[in-house]
Amino acid sequence: MTSTLLFAKTPPVKLFFLASLPGAVSMLASALYQTLDGVFVGQYIGDTAFAAVNLAMPFVIINFSLADLIGVGAAVPIAVFLGKKQKENANNLFTCACLLIIAAGFLIGALLYATAPLLIRLMGADGEFASLAVDYMRVYALFSPLTTIIFAVDNFLRICGKIRFSMFLNILMSLLSGGLEWTFLAVFDGSVRSAACATCLGMAVCVLLAFLPFLQKKTLLQFRRPRFHAADLRQILACGSPNFLNNIAGRITSILLNLLLVRMGGETAVSVYGILMYADGFIQPLLYGMCDSLQPAVGFNWGAGQLSRVRKIESCCFSASAVVSLGAAAVLFFAPEPIIRLFVAAPTETVLAMALPALRLFSLTYLTRWFSFAVQSYLLAIEKSLPAAILSVCTALVFPVFLIGVLWRLALTGIWLNFAGTALLAGVLALVILRKYHKELSAPDKEPAEPPLAAEFP
Repeated sequence: MTSTLLFAKTPPVKLFFLASLPGAVSMLASALYQTLDGVFVGQYIGDTAFAAVNLAMPFVIINFSLADLIGVGAAVPIAVFLGKKQKENANNLFTCACLLIIAAGFLIGALLYATAPLLIRLMGADGEFASLAVDYMRVYALFSPLTTIIFAVDNFLRICGKIRFSMFLNILMSLLSGGLEWTFLAVFDGSVRSAACATCLGMAVCVLLAFLPFLQKKTLLQFRRPRFHAADLRQILACGSPNFLNNIAGRITSILLNLLLVRMGGETAVSVYGILMYADGFIQPLLYGMCDSLQPAVGFNWGAGQLSRVRKIESCCFSASAVVSLGAAAVLFFAPEPIIRLFVAAPTETVLAMALPALRLFSLTYLTRWFSFAVQSYLLAIEKSLPAAILSVCTALVFPVFLIGVLWRLALTGIWLNFAGTALLAGVLALVILRKYHKELSAPDKEPAEPPLAAEFP
């Protein structure tokens, strides 16, 4: 398609394959650098470095969370503005969002750099374990103003219909980051600083490439002289808060779990938890990519009043999420040892004895995780930010903390079961929320109008 209306006219199933599948590949590629980071650190630097990276990772992700708040929070109203033919409002919001993300990168990066030693010390780490974690965090903090916008620009490219370009850019980021990290660690015998620097350099290059179409004015969204309005900022906060709260709450939970793991099982327990998180880091981007890539189309049709089309698009999202999630559960349950050996070069009997049952218990998470994930994405796309935020915070913080208390007597087994229990409770809450909005979501279409602005599909 060139100038045809991708979001308004493409049949829902075809739209799913055009937008969602490349989006899933794109998100998987963008997250692959984290997986490669874990693999290379574990294989070339050692177990202590692998544990240190996992101890620092929640703080690194928090560093990206504010950018994600602004990027996701702006993407939803931008899509709705376009559906309502309000292109100038969309362009202004896009410009303001980019400037806010860069400013936030300076602020949060400086804060993270200054507080890194204190944060790691509070986690209970000391010696080389703590020193490596601090080094890793500080490299990300220094690059923060340039790198944190990478995930937001991905949303903006998809709104503009640059779906394949976004996908190839994310693939390039993983290849570039992975290639640099392998070179720094395997060839030049680098440290955790080298690993973090390689990843940040790869991200920085791709940020510059991602903005070229916008600077060349070859996209639907274009930069304008920014006009900051309190109403726009409130809308960004409202639409972005579920994802932001999910990120922050999830990282708080990770920090809490790491605190317990350091005391219950030391570096080994932290390493096993890291393996679980790297496995999740491979699965969740697939779910997120499929659901998130359809948000512009859902928001566009919601703004245009085409609710039957919204429901058809979402049915594809729910079905695909279930297939991916159940397939992941099967792989984790029946083939845990190859996954362990991917991150730990020569696992001892102690590591295997802890990691094998942990992965099998963790696999149960994906029997139900897909449902709450798809519901949250759906609510965000149709501007139901409050219930989405409630679902997000409960999934990332409330339910896990509650289950820590309930499963406390099971020690480490209770930690590994926490994830599956959280997913089950989140699925029940998601169903309750959907039933509450059933009448509104099943309303008939509004009187069709001439389709408004559309993203071009390259």
